[in-house]
Formats: sequence, structure tokens, C-alpha cells
Amino acid sequence: MTETHQQDVKNAVRAAVKSGTDVHQQVKDITLKALTAHQLDMENIKSVTETVINGINEGMTSHGEHGKEVFNQAATALDDALAIAAEASTLAIEEAASKVNEYSEHDFNDAIKDIRDMEGLFLDTFEKVAKSSGQVVSGIVNDFIAHSRQSGTAVGEQTLIALDALKDLPKISADVIVSSTVATASTLAKIGSGILLGIAESLQSSHSKK
Repeated sequence: MTETHQQDVKNAVRAAVKSGTDVHQQVKDITLKALTAHQLDMENIKSVTETVINGINEGMTSHGEHGKEVFNQAATALDDALAIAAEASTLAIEEAASKVNEYSEHDFNDAIKDIRDMEGLFLDTFEKVAKSSGQVVSGIVNDFIAHSRQSGTAVGEQTLIALDALKDLPKISADVIVSSTVATASTLAKIGSGILLGIAESLQSSHSKK
């Protein structure tokens, strides 16, 4: 994400949280739009996650101790968006696996590791924000983290589904000659981005019809 784009996303999330109206849908839409603006790789996912969480934190300052429900709506919106990103990444790997001669096992393992790491990224980033927040917001965030670690998250659940779906990927022989890892990993990210965009547009369309 460019610095300008980061600021725009953070401002949009902050405004959505401050408004206290339809927070879940607003933050989810903003997050999905931000994720689809670039390749669906871990660098982009991490950048968007941090930016959205910072926006949530800044938006919470106007809610104080009564902001728990607003925060939970915003946090679960990010969780849901990351779960959709994990689903898109899984579908990208499955699509790429059907063209197995173009990829190395290393590419798939790295992509699968990225999916596995997404829940940790989500919760760890919130933990960092909690440490720099005021006492009231910090308490709300820590309660959410504790509950999520105990009950699970949407992205964590999607990760388990993904790992189960990908456990039977075709085994790639060691003698397969592939182009550079960077190129193939980038292609995986582009496939994932395209799939995520399709899912996001479908969700937006169904939401608009309601």
C-alpha cells in the first residue's frame, strides 16, 4: 500500500467506527476494497490489517467505555474480511495446483504458510494496538483478544478449512524445473487477488439488493 492509500483506508475506517452506524458492513467493505487494490500476498494483507486496526483504534476515541459493541462490530468485520482473503488464497492455490508443472512445492508451501499465519497476524496486531491505547480502549481490545483466543475467529476457522482442502495437493517431483520463485509466487498472489475481487463484488451486489 502506498502511504496515501494507507491514510485513505485508515481515515475511512476511523469515520465508519466514529459513526457507530452499520459499522460491521462499512469496515468489511473498506477492508475488502483495500485488499483487492493490490496483489493478495502476505505483505499486502499485513499492511491492510495494520491500517484497518489503527483506523479502528482512532475511531474508538469518541466512544469511550460504551464502545465495546462498536469495537466488536469493527473487529469482527476485519476478521470476516481476512477469512474471505484466506478462502481466495486457498482457491488460488487449488487453481495453480492444476497447472502443477508451472510451480514448485516451495511456492505452495510458502502460500499455505501465509494462510496459516493469518489468524496470528490478526490477533497479534490487535495486541500491539492495545498496548498503545488508553485504558478503556485497551480493556475492550484485550477482552476481544481473550475471547477470540478461547472461542476462535472466522479467519482461524477458514484456515482450518483451507489446510484440510490443501492437504491432498499433488506431490511435485524434485526434478520439476520452474521459473523463479518470485515470479510464480507473484502469479499465485495475482490469481488470489482476482478471486478475492470476484467474491467481494458478489458480496457487495447481494448486500446492495437488501
